[in-house]
Parts: sequence; C-alpha cells; structure tokens
Amino acid sequence: MKRELTITTEPIDEAALTARRRMSPNMGAAIYFAGVVRNHEGNDTIDAIDYESFREMAEHQFHKIFDHVERNWPVESVRLVHRLGVVKVNEPSLWVEVVAPHRGEAFTACQYLIDEMKRLVPIWKKPLPKLQGQSVKTPKKRQGSRRVEAWASGLRVRSRGPKGK
Repeated sequence: MKRELTITTEPIDEAALTARRRMSPNMGAAIYFAGVVRNHEGNDTIDAIDYESFREMAEHQFHKIFDHVERNWPVESVRLVHRLGVVKVNEPSLWVEVVAPHRGEAFTACQYLIDEMKRLVPIWKKPLPKLQGQSVKTPKKRQGSRRVEAWASGLRVRSRGPKGK
C-alpha cells in the first residue's frame, strides 16, 4: 500500500492534493474527506482552533494505523494531511484520501483511519474563542507544552473538548 503522511503548519490545498491523485486502472474508488473547523466548540463560539502535536509520536501512531488498514482492506493508497497551528473557521485541518477497488472498502478504511486517529494520535486542539471586532492571531511559537511534555514522559493528557474531540 502506498502511503503519504504530511503534518504541516501550511494551509491544506485540497485542489492541488486532488490533482496529484494517482491510481491503478483496476481501482474504482477514491474517497476524500476534509475535516473543517466549524464556528463552535460545544456551546462556545470560536474563531479558530490551535492544533499542537508530539510530532514523532504522531507519525509513529499514524503509521501503525496505516499498517492496520493495509492488513484489513484492499487499499491501494492512503494520503493524509493534518495541519498544526492556528486553523480558522471554514479552513480544513485534516484531509484524507483512500483509494481502493470499491467504495465500500474505501469508505470503511477511511472511517477506521479517522476514528483511530482521534483515539490514538497525539494531536491536541485548543479552541480560540471569538473576539468581537478582533482577528485571530497566531500565538508565538512554544518551546514545549504541558501536553507534549506529558506525552513524552508517558502520560496521556486528554482533550477537554466534547466527547474527547
């Protein structure tokens, strides 16, 4: 199975990613999913979400998930892009492509990948509240955070969002 994983602070260019799709002539399904920041988190109105990650462990966990997909579905390729840093409302923070022979396999593998990502991959989100009349500013680069340091030391720190999202 071909795999492409990108964890980036750059905006996700869905059109460019779709244009780069490559698949064998015997593949019949290419599933795309874009996770887009919405304007609320729970009961709070927000302008953006600030994503952070323990990158090395995130990459490791993603590859474990990809391994499982490869063992369980006839998927030809998976491409996944996850954005870090401040992502504004209506911008994608996640883009996934799964190519398989049939739509059922592609949808199932994509759903599994996203569900496991949310469960296992150390990427955390901090909703940034809506500020009347002010625009969202990117926070200064952090040397380390409590979540990253806790994960690195073996502790799992849970997200505070609704249902762990």
